[in-house]
Amino acid sequence: MIITLKDGSKKEYESPMSVLEIASDISAGLGRMACAGEVDGEVVDLRTVIEKDCELNILTFDNSEEGKAAFRHTASHVLAQAVKRLYPDAKCAIGPSIENGFYYDFDMPSLNREDLDKIEKEMKKVIKENHKLEYFTLPREEAIKLMKEKDEPYKVELIEDLPEDAIISFYKQGDFTDLCAGPHLMSTKAIKAFKLISSSGAYWRGNEKNKMLTRIYGTAYTKKADLEERLAYLENIKNRDHNKLGREMELFTTVDVIGQGLPLLMPKGQKIIQTMQRWIEDLEDNEWGYVRTKTPLMAKSDLYKLSGHWDHYKDGMFVLGDEEKDKEVMALRPMTCPFQYFVYKNSQKSYRDLPIRYGETSTLFRNEDSGEMHGLTRVRQFTISEGHLIVRPDQMVEEFKGCMALAKHCLTTLGLEEDVTYHLSKWDPDNKEKYIGEPEVWEETQQHIRNILTELDIDFVEDVGEAAFYGPKVDINAKNVYGKEDTMITIQWDALLAEQFDMYYIDQNGDKVRPYIIHRTSIGCYERTLAWLIEKYEGLFPTWLCPEQVRILPISEKYMDYAKKVEKECKANGIQVTVDGRSEKIGYKIREARLNKVPYMLVVGAKEEEEGKVSVRSRYLGDEGAKDLQVFIDDICKEIRTKEIRKIEVEN
Repeated sequence: MIITLKDGSKKEYESPMSVLEIASDISAGLGRMACAGEVDGEVVDLRTVIEKDCELNILTFDNSEEGKAAFRHTASHVLAQAVKRLYPDAKCAIGPSIENGFYYDFDMPSLNREDLDKIEKEMKKVIKENHKLEYFTLPREEAIKLMKEKDEPYKVELIEDLPEDAIISFYKQGDFTDLCAGPHLMSTKAIKAFKLISSSGAYWRGNEKNKMLTRIYGTAYTKKADLEERLAYLENIKNRDHNKLGREMELFTTVDVIGQGLPLLMPKGQKIIQTMQRWIEDLEDNEWGYVRTKTPLMAKSDLYKLSGHWDHYKDGMFVLGDEEKDKEVMALRPMTCPFQYFVYKNSQKSYRDLPIRYGETSTLFRNEDSGEMHGLTRVRQFTISEGHLIVRPDQMVEEFKGCMALAKHCLTTLGLEEDVTYHLSKWDPDNKEKYIGEPEVWEETQQHIRNILTELDIDFVEDVGEAAFYGPKVDINAKNVYGKEDTMITIQWDALLAEQFDMYYIDQNGDKVRPYIIHRTSIGCYERTLAWLIEKYEGLFPTWLCPEQVRILPISEKYMDYAKKVEKECKANGIQVTVDGRSEKIGYKIREARLNKVPYMLVVGAKEEEEGKVSVRSRYLGDEGAKDLQVFIDDICKEIRTKEIRKIEVEN
């Protein structure tokens, strides 16, 4: 047989050879580094025997993601073996490799850092013992019997859910056997450098109706230096995590007796959100033609039954009352659209009245799963820059483009435009019961959005099953510091709900015509956007967003009167300013202002008072020297007005 390698060279063998044997024949070093193989484009185990002509690529940790995955998957099995030794009653669920690491889920009590350190120590023993990983398969009944004997109910469930013709494979290493499709390394000894990162709760199969398991996260590398670099990176992003940094900066907090997903915005955090909210409302109303509404925070269930949310979204709502017992059942609103439809319906509309762009700063409530709560990114009460455009069908494409342009403008102003990905979220034709409307309507509207994104030269991916129940949408997503992706801005195409709400306009012929609707946000959820900004700027927000833009630092109490005068002038120009009048040395005050991430410090003493100046220190240029007070005010006001994002040129 002839084996064609990745570089185009060929190797000829007279008898079948395993992937590992071929790798070792090419070079002993490659055999040692090999983690898996790729045969005619399919990733296979090192033990796979090749019996015919094919194209073969030897996958190593360094040359492929698939090689890394096989390496880390083996590390997850080492983890499971160590856990079973230390906690014999723990039940194994699943343990895959993931980007930059691996995890394994166990049915066992929650763990702390001390527990993880103990498991790490046991993992080192497993690795040192150099267990060979032995691959074998069993018929379905024997496989189930084996896992029942080992008292592994989650594995039994997985086997029972496999297709009848599935190959049921296992890997055995010493005293540990796991249901697994592979691929894996040849032995545990190859895991040179690893670290258990954290543990958390995770529902079995990701379903909140199932039992909460304990998930252990880890990472593994072939070199200690690479592991140390990764751990340093993780420490850095942990310090950038908005959930940590936002609390340290006193932007928000949470309290157990108030509840999960219900953050308290502190004065500084609320000031940032207030600044963004006022900007968005003025932007939408004055430049983009929106009119503002204010609608109730709750409604009778009748409204949500009319909209379809009761049938399609009830589990995500906070319902007040019991339909079987109470005459009237209410629910907190998860979105504003049904309310704004009745604003539209309050009077008859002509084709000349359209488009109408309704905007509202909406407080919404969604019954998120408790396991999903995280800081400001996943909460149960939040505020959103919500809008609904009621348009004629012939206006739909241009208005949709306008919503895309507004979203891009907001992202650019915040300095976030390069951090996002665009997704066309489509319906799932295999689960039609999740949606309203006919298939042809869905296909037509999805094609319209596809054409718009293509025309605007926006790179996008298509996600099946991510559409709202009433229409496809564009989701603009971003990742947090840990790589988890969340939707920041949504723009939805709706050709269906106007029918359910009997919405119409009178066209030029005097006929009643159904409008189309665009559901959209311009900046999305304010709380989630604040979290994003904290992590993006590590708390060093652009000046216009800072809750404290200037701190005045008098050298001593003698200059407090001048400091107060400077403060008054700054406040008169709309600058967020404070005075540090404490009896502390000026160096201490400067260091503390830096720690508080204040963009500008104005040092004032005898010379500054005499000349009507301020000595400016900034996070951008460091010591900027003395400036006339009015010059400084003019400069910072321009920076705030234009929402400039200045480059930081000095190390803080």
